[in-house]
Amino acid sequence: MTCSRVPLIASLVVAAAFASVAMRVGGQASPGRHPVSGREYAWPMGVAGAPWLDRAEREVEEAPSRAIPMLKVVPGETVADVGAGSGYFTERLARLVGPTGRVYATDIQQGMLDLLGARMTKLQLENVTPVLSEPADPKLPANALDMVLMVDVYHELGAPQTVLGHIRTALKPTGRLVLIEYKGEDPAIPIIPSHKMTVAQAKLEVEHEGFVLASTDSSLPRQHVLTFTKKP
Repeated sequence: MTCSRVPLIASLVVAAAFASVAMRVGGQASPGRHPVSGREYAWPMGVAGAPWLDRAEREVEEAPSRAIPMLKVVPGETVADVGAGSGYFTERLARLVGPTGRVYATDIQQGMLDLLGARMTKLQLENVTPVLSEPADPKLPANALDMVLMVDVYHELGAPQTVLGHIRTALKPTGRLVLIEYKGEDPAIPIIPSHKMTVAQAKLEVEHEGFVLASTDSSLPRQHVLTFTKKP
C-alpha cells in the first residue's frame, strides 16, 4: 500500500464510523425528502458520534481555523450555534464574541448539551447559553441574533422549512445565517452522499424560505461556507 493512500483510507474509516452512529430521531422509518429540491434528508448524529466532532485530524481535513474568520463575528455580538454537538464551534464563537457577547448553543440531544456544558465549564467560558431544542424548533429568542451558524447540520434537519422560519424570526434585520456543508459536487470527499450538499441545493432550499445567498466561499478543503441574509 502506498503512503499516499493511507490518509484517504483513514478518512473513509472515519466517515464510515460517522455513518454507523447516525441516530433516528422520532422513530421515523425514513428521514424524508425536501419538498422543493427533492433532496433526501440525513439522519442526525447520535451522542456516540461526539468523538468524531473533536477528532485530532479535523483541522487537517476541514481547516476549521480557516472557517472561523469567514464568519465575520465581532466582539459583543449575539450568535447561535444550532446543532452545536459537543461544542467544538461553540467554544470558538464564545471566544470571538467575548464577555460582552452571548452564544446560544442548541442541540436536540441532552447528551450533547451535557458534553458541551462540561467543555464550557472546563474552559471557564461563561457567555454560553445551552438550549435543548426540538427537531423543528431551535428555541431561539426573537429578533435577537446577529448570526446563526450551522456546521454540517442543515442537511440533517427533518423539518428544514420550519426551522428556517424560526431562524428568520430569531435574526435581527441585518442578521445572517451561515451554513458550513460538505461539498456535494465532489464525489471524492469521503462522507456519505446524504451528508453533503451542493451550493445549488442549499441556495434553492434556503432562498425559498425568505433568505438571499449573499456569499459563497468554497476554499476550505471539504466544505462550502454559505452566508445568507434575510430577504427584505
